[in-house]
Amino acid sequence: MKPDSMVLAKSLYQASPAERVSLIRNGVPASRIVNLVEAMHVSREHLLGMLNLPSTSIRLKIRQGAMLATEQAERVVGLERLIGQIVIMVEDSGDPKEFDAAGWVGEWLERPLAALGGAKPADFMDTMTGQTLVSSLLVQVQAGVFT
Repeated sequence: MKPDSMVLAKSLYQASPAERVSLIRNGVPASRIVNLVEAMHVSREHLLGMLNLPSTSIRLKIRQGAMLATEQAERVVGLERLIGQIVIMVEDSGDPKEFDAAGWVGEWLERPLAALGGAKPADFMDTMTGQTLVSSLLVQVQAGVFT
């Protein structure tokens, strides 16, 4: 993940809910999806499917340099926030120099988890409630608490 993208992800994780709402309302460029695709090492179609974003309109917004709709931006910011959470967790736990947080998230989201009834975390990324659930699981993993 590019250093400026990691800084953004960390700042989103550390931001207050009010700050994130303000950011989302002020507009999130569709180009952030391109950055996520590259950083997470996933296809655009896979990422759009995971976030339940319409492929055709998103491609058009990216080409036009347009902003995402509020509900679309919320899901993208939520995923970036999750990457920021991993960055912070790794920094707190050891040496993050060579760790690829976004790539790790891209892989981890595809692993079936017993705590999710065998579902993959990616299956929960299309809603804010699902993203909160996934974030809570990561906190439990870091704390050594397994459900």
